[in-house]
Amino acid sequence: MNMISGSVYKCVLIVFLLLSPTAIYANFDFNANCLKAYQNIFELKLSTARQLIAAEKKIHPDNGLVPLLENYVDYFYLLTTESKTEFDKLKENKSTRLDQIADGDKSSPYYLYAQAEINLQWALIRGRYGEYFTAAREIKKANGLLQDNNKKFPAFTLNAKGLGLINAFLGNLPDGILKSTLSTFGIKGNLQSGIAMLDKLSESLPKSKFEPFYEEVVFYYVFVLNDIAHSPSAYSKTMKYTSRIAESSLLKTYLQALVCSKNGHNDEAISILNNRPTGAEYQSFPYLEFLLGSAKLNKLDYSSGQNFVRFLQLNKGANYIKDANLHLGWVSLLKGDTEAYTAFMNKVKSAGYTYQEKDKQALNEAGESIPNKELLKARLLFDGGYYNKALEELKDSKGDSFASARDKTEYYYRLGRINDELGKDDIALTSYQNAINTGKNLKYYFAANSALQIGKIYEKKANFSKAKAFFNVAIQMKNHDYESSIETQAKAGIKRIDKNAD
Repeated sequence: MNMISGSVYKCVLIVFLLLSPTAIYANFDFNANCLKAYQNIFELKLSTARQLIAAEKKIHPDNGLVPLLENYVDYFYLLTTESKTEFDKLKENKSTRLDQIADGDKSSPYYLYAQAEINLQWALIRGRYGEYFTAAREIKKANGLLQDNNKKFPAFTLNAKGLGLINAFLGNLPDGILKSTLSTFGIKGNLQSGIAMLDKLSESLPKSKFEPFYEEVVFYYVFVLNDIAHSPSAYSKTMKYTSRIAESSLLKTYLQALVCSKNGHNDEAISILNNRPTGAEYQSFPYLEFLLGSAKLNKLDYSSGQNFVRFLQLNKGANYIKDANLHLGWVSLLKGDTEAYTAFMNKVKSAGYTYQEKDKQALNEAGESIPNKELLKARLLFDGGYYNKALEELKDSKGDSFASARDKTEYYYRLGRINDELGKDDIALTSYQNAINTGKNLKYYFAANSALQIGKIYEKKANFSKAKAFFNVAIQMKNHDYESSIETQAKAGIKRIDKNAD
């Protein structure tokens, strides 16, 4: 993080500001050593962080911040490795760390805060592997601890970090086991309140004594904007708030590249990933190879195959294996090698797991007939934000020229998505409606997402009755790919409209 200088003098100065006379507590000493460890964690230099934490443990064995820092290391280690085996092993550390903190100084704002953080971090990781009931209990616990801490220490700004994340997460949670369990516990959230809390923190932290925690706040805020809210301002806010983070942070690379690649700034994503910091001190992060491969393939650069192969070689985790093989199949198909395409589809079926939505979708696509090349190219170019090039791929096609209902529906859907992004609302609306008409009884997501996008267009035009009607059409379509995500976004749209009506 660039807000923390590497010099001892700067570290000591920050510690002095952070630990003002009203904030010096036995057992919770955020000293220079802990600060350096924390900084290294958020640059993804996990080995260095482990060494610093081990040294702190030896010098100050009763420091209650040590177990929290150790948990941060486990969290980011699991995030970067995607390893289910390591997750099953490391999750046993949770109770020991909470016990250590429980013996600490109860008069410190870090006492409840540290316990909440550990619960929240494990809940976020558990959600990746389907342990929803335990994750729900941990979210409930973290929420209660932070609420209590906020009452005891209203000036302790960091409470808003976890509370903002929990609010946003619960406020836009798709229907399923986790949501129903949390409802049973009586916990609800509000997406807009959560966003507002994290936005305020991102703005105010650099001017406060809590500046060292800036990068962590931004990490959670980007996650909320991009993955939870699907916010149109995800790109602009991510680039704004990450700009003051040091270039030596590999986490900055990940956040910027991910958001650029998902929001039509594909060339920027490639540049960021090609110029990422490297060295033995950084935690291995194979997903960045997958991300680079995806970005390169989105501009129809078939050398992207090398990145997917490298990802599969480096990856020791459970996720994105099926998706990587799907992408390798697409590269083969677009190069004219249908035999290799078929071989990769067999790998999609046999290798990897389906914890992630993308891997589930990859498995579904592997069971389908060979995709139409023009539609595939249009899809990839659209994902990269190359809208005019995507439109060019479809210029010689018409809906009736496609034999299968699936391809016909996808053609109308792609035409709608591209024209939507180009601001050609009338053409987009007609194309989306054609996709609904031809695909409403199919298992593919094209019709449901078309209804969602029509709803968004009418919402933008302030035609709220039509917007709400199409959001409901999207919700009513069932048993298709991405059902949970599309339904969640449609319900969020209805909430926005109802709020405007109040």
